[in-house]
Amino acid sequence: MATVKDVYEALDTLASFRLQMEFDNAGFLVGHGAQEVTRILVSLDITEEVVAEAAEKKVQLIVAHHPVIFHPVRSLTDGDPTGRILLALTEGRIAAICAHTNLDVARGGVNDALAKRLELRDTAIFQRTGGDGEDSTYGLGRIGTASGEHTASLPRFAEFVKRALGANGVRYVDAGRPVRRVAVGGGACGDLVAQAAAAGCDTFVTSDVKYNQFLDAKALGLNLVDAGHFPTENVVCPVLAAWLSGRFPGVAVARSECHSEVFSYL
Repeated sequence: MATVKDVYEALDTLASFRLQMEFDNAGFLVGHGAQEVTRILVSLDITEEVVAEAAEKKVQLIVAHHPVIFHPVRSLTDGDPTGRILLALTEGRIAAICAHTNLDVARGGVNDALAKRLELRDTAIFQRTGGDGEDSTYGLGRIGTASGEHTASLPRFAEFVKRALGANGVRYVDAGRPVRRVAVGGGACGDLVAQAAAAGCDTFVTSDVKYNQFLDAKALGLNLVDAGHFPTENVVCPVLAAWLSGRFPGVAVARSECHSEVFSYL
């Protein structure tokens, strides 16, 4: 019999929760640790719709990337979205474990999944953030080598990124360079534009890029692709679901079918 605590401890071996950044709130956030788990739902976020899906599928545990509790909760009522989500979880006896920045920096986590989806070879850590005491390192982003016909120009590569990630659209700045050495940063990593250029990259794929960061990339001669927060991070969900299935063969693990990109492009 697997419990919520068992799943939490297993996830701690995949992406240690002590690796999370100071601002983060990753971990076991809702539920009873001793509760038996026979069904797990994996989702990038825990929304009201995702909780309803979990209840319909009789799931005891949601494993998500973004923390369901991020800012301090000063009240717990049905008067706001966070309150409704937390009430639905507790009333439905559905636990929540969220692996956020620890899964960003861990080996086999968000950024390795993103680099693999974009078919990068010979990948290395982009920005090192430390070691785990056993001579292995972890850090944000990945840098790798791209190849194939889609690397001939940035517009062709941007189209490939859109298809590979299932994005509704992408924004990009074309610095006029062919795509060879690529940095990726799942989620909002626009503040690493200068570092990508300094690392010898010709192209950087990330999300939530600000106007001035596009200007900076152009000035630095760096191709920059903003593929969206959801598409650049949701790539980890199938990886996470497969890992949990292998670790807990007696537990049914499914990915959310209702959660998708929140906005569209015209």
